Amino acid sequence: MCGIFCLLSLSPTRFEWDKRVYEHLRRRGPSSSQDLTVTGTNSCYQCVFSAHVLHMRGLLTPQPLRSTTGNILLWNGEVFGGLPVMPEENDSAVVFERLLSCKQPAENLSVLSSIRGPWAFVYYQQAGDYLWFGRDFFGRRSLLWKFDVEFNILTLTSVAAHTHGPGRSAWQEVPAAGVYRVDLAAVSDTGRVVFEVYPWAQGGSEHVSVCSETAREFGVPIGCTAVMNQSGLVLTSPVCPLNMSIPPSLNETQHLSVEDPEQLLACREKNKAAARLIDVLSEAVRRRVQSLPLHLKVSVTPNRQAAVAILFSGGIDSMILAALVDRHVPAHQPIDLLNVAFKLPESTMQKEYTKINKKQKNKQTGSADGAFSQTRGRFDVPDRITGKAGLKELQGLNPERKWNFVEINVTQKELQKTRQEHICHLVHPLDTVLDDSIGCAVWFAARGRGFITEDDDNQRCFTSSANVILTGIGADEQLAGYSRHRVRYKVSGHEGLIQELAMELGRISSRNLGRDDRVIGDHGKEARFPYLDEDVVSFLNSLPVWEKADLSLPRGIGEKLLLRLTAKQLGLGHSAVLPKRAMQFGSRIAKMENSHEKASDKCTRLQTDRADLSEDT
Repeated sequence: MCGIFCLLSLSPTRFEWDKRVYEHLRRRGPSSSQDLTVTGTNSCYQCVFSAHVLHMRGLLTPQPLRSTTGNILLWNGEVFGGLPVMPEENDSAVVFERLLSCKQPAENLSVLSSIRGPWAFVYYQQAGDYLWFGRDFFGRRSLLWKFDVEFNILTLTSVAAHTHGPGRSAWQEVPAAGVYRVDLAAVSDTGRVVFEVYPWAQGGSEHVSVCSETAREFGVPIGCTAVMNQSGLVLTSPVCPLNMSIPPSLNETQHLSVEDPEQLLACREKNKAAARLIDVLSEAVRRRVQSLPLHLKVSVTPNRQAAVAILFSGGIDSMILAALVDRHVPAHQPIDLLNVAFKLPESTMQKEYTKINKKQKNKQTGSADGAFSQTRGRFDVPDRITGKAGLKELQGLNPERKWNFVEINVTQKELQKTRQEHICHLVHPLDTVLDDSIGCAVWFAARGRGFITEDDDNQRCFTSSANVILTGIGADEQLAGYSRHRVRYKVSGHEGLIQELAMELGRISSRNLGRDDRVIGDHGKEARFPYLDEDVVSFLNSLPVWEKADLSLPRGIGEKLLLRLTAKQLGLGHSAVLPKRAMQFGSRIAKMENSHEKASDKCTRLQTDRADLSEDT
């Protein structure tokens, strides 16, 4: 993984770094940092390239890569398939070699279409004076753009800095709608930056279907122009189309009694689709945990430190990932389970206790099982409780494995200070309450600083050493895991649900992935998304919707039904029937400061110039 940066000026200029941007880029790539400047013929333009490399694969290969012919590549990605990459090879060098052999735009697009894995790139093609850039089909790597109208400067970067006052929203995420090309010779002649957009599409060039709504209509920086598919060339989608089948009758969904949820799953446990999902998802996990460079594998052995970590709540998504990682990580290496919790203010805690006690009275039971009680620590939020239960299940699956359950505890004071000084820049340009909650929770979780409990029940401070962090994002979007899916199903049936699922993948780059990449990458660690592996998505897209979810069944069963069947086949227990709980609620960050906000509201905490650092209670 890398932090990449490119500045295109329409006239030679003295370039000075924004120190915050440079520091953010450097944190993403601590292994190597280099800059390179190119000036066009007759000084008609100037490009500044900067790359900051996190060494993850093969030989350490500093960037920017430059050929003898003057071509330059900035590559922030991983090749997990499509192009052959030997264990000793570096994927950025392999991609660069393939691009160097391309003479026509169609050849460049063919190379990029073939790559399986996350990427964002900038490629300067000296012959023809072209600047190419873009993100992969799902947008799993961040790339931002901004155009300074006053100075005629286009900037592309993995991560920026939030600036207060006028123009603070100038940064935008580059839409993952396709690949962009700028004709630098034409820019020099007209003084206007025009992007030709080559969209992701399905079908041959004669009968193309543009995959993403964002490819038809998206904002470009003020002062720039986008021309869609002027040459008729497209990128080939790396995944098959979504199955749009609708069952002719409700009988085909095979409804069963739900008196005992686990028994219902047991009745369907030999589901062939679940067995197939295990195969493709296991392979996706293998690619992401066995492609680490030799020096990382060797260095973790003496100290019994992990090379792989999982954002872990004990929910079904992270439990399945943990069970599959266990298959592919050597037995002597630990696996880190990163579990984050936020310490609530006293007033909020009292409201929580009151609510719990009221529920227990209504149930006429003296048990508070499954909920945190006043006698427990104030970090025993729902995700901490399910996380510890999930840990016991994993220990039952493989007692020999060293599972580092990392309890990451965050106070209100630390959250407020770190958000205003640092995290707000990483979340930017996204700015909603949901972006704040998820961005902050993921940043603290990925930092991996907390404590673990030893076999003798003693706790010790612990910081995860893992450079690879797996996250379960993509499961809910494909398997109807959100409450809005259930609402859409009730209103519009299977047809409406299918439309909702199609929309989910189409917007996942702009809603989630760029932000998560910036937040996790800030620690010099790489986010990897097994549920968004191209083969996994193609398999799930090929299934009719009723094989993936049955929303006529209650929560904890109907949503992500196929994944629950998969969990049972993997030998998991109670975690297979846990209802969906969003990270912002499970970690309790959503209730830390203003529990009455809507997720879609603009978040003032990301926009204010100074933090209101209230005392921790």
